[in-house]
Amino acid sequence: MNNDMCFEKDPIIASIWKDGGIIDPKDAKDHSFNHSKHYGTWVFEGLRFYETGSWSKIFRLNEHIDRLMYSAAYFDYKLKYLQDDIKEACLEVVKRSGLGSGYIRPIIYPGASVWLDPTDAEIHTEVSAVPFPSYLWEKPIRVKIAKTRRVDPRTVDMGAKICWNYINSAKAKLEVKKQNFDEWLLLDTSDNIAEGPGANIFFIAKDGGRKVYTPELWAILPGITRATIIELFKDKYDIEVIEETISPERLWEFKEAFFVWTAAEVTPIASITNEGDKQFDFSSCEEGSLSNQMKKIYLDVVSGKDSDYLTYLS
Repeated sequence: MNNDMCFEKDPIIASIWKDGGIIDPKDAKDHSFNHSKHYGTWVFEGLRFYETGSWSKIFRLNEHIDRLMYSAAYFDYKLKYLQDDIKEACLEVVKRSGLGSGYIRPIIYPGASVWLDPTDAEIHTEVSAVPFPSYLWEKPIRVKIAKTRRVDPRTVDMGAKICWNYINSAKAKLEVKKQNFDEWLLLDTSDNIAEGPGANIFFIAKDGGRKVYTPELWAILPGITRATIIELFKDKYDIEVIEETISPERLWEFKEAFFVWTAAEVTPIASITNEGDKQFDFSSCEEGSLSNQMKKIYLDVVSGKDSDYLTYLS
C-alpha cells in the first residue's frame, strides 16, 4: 500500500475544534492572505488515537502538545490557548468524531497578514480528527536514498514541527516516486543518514549481538515514537540504542532496518538503494526478526494491551 492511499484525496474531517469550540468542518475557512499559506509559518503535530477496549485513547498526548508549544515559541506566537486547552480540544474532537481510531492534527498559525512579520496577525488554533486506515504495505518496503538533502539544522530548529521543514521531504517523495520506490531516505547536508518521510530510522547490526543504532539528534526531528522505541528496547531487551553519525557506506553493517513514526508506527524495511543504485537487502520483514518483534510490542503499547505503559494513553 502506497502511503498516498492513507488519506483520500480530500480526507473527510470527522470533527474540528477551532479557537475555543467545535465548529462545522465546512466553516473552517481562512482569509486568502492567511500568513501561513503565503509564508509557511504554521506549526503542527500529528497524533493517533486507538481503540483500547471500551474507549478510544490518544497516544502520548502530553508529549505531543508540549512539542507543539515548543514549535509555537519558535515564532514567539502569543497564544490564547495553551497546553491544557489544546489537550482538552484533542479529547473533545476524538469524542465528537465517532471514530474508534484515527488521526489528530493540531495546528497553530497566524491569520491574515501580507507582511513577513506575523506579529500583528491573529493567532489561530485548530484541532481536527480524521479517519486513518491501517497503514500496511502489501509488499516489503523498498527505500531509496534521495538526492534531495534534509534541511540544514543551522537554518531552522529541527526540534520544532514547522511546515517549511517538510518542503525537502515533499520534494524527495516526488523524486523517488518516479523511480517506483515505496519510500525515501534523506541524507543530511554532511551526507550522513538523517531520516525518512517524517520518520526516524533504526538499524540492527549483523555482529551477532543485539546492537541497535539510530542517527544522532542533529538534522533529525527528535521524534516521540523514536523516544518510545528507544525506551522499549531498554525495557524489553535491555538494549541501549546507540545514537551516532551513520554514513550510507555503513549500510552493509546492518541486517535489519525500520522506520518509526506516528503514522505507520514501526515499518520494517526490506531494502535501501543508495544514490549509486547499489541495493542493500535486510531481513527486517522476516518472521521473528527484531524489527517485527518491536512492531508487535509497539502496537501492544499504543492499543493498551501492555499494562506497563498505560500512562502513555489519554
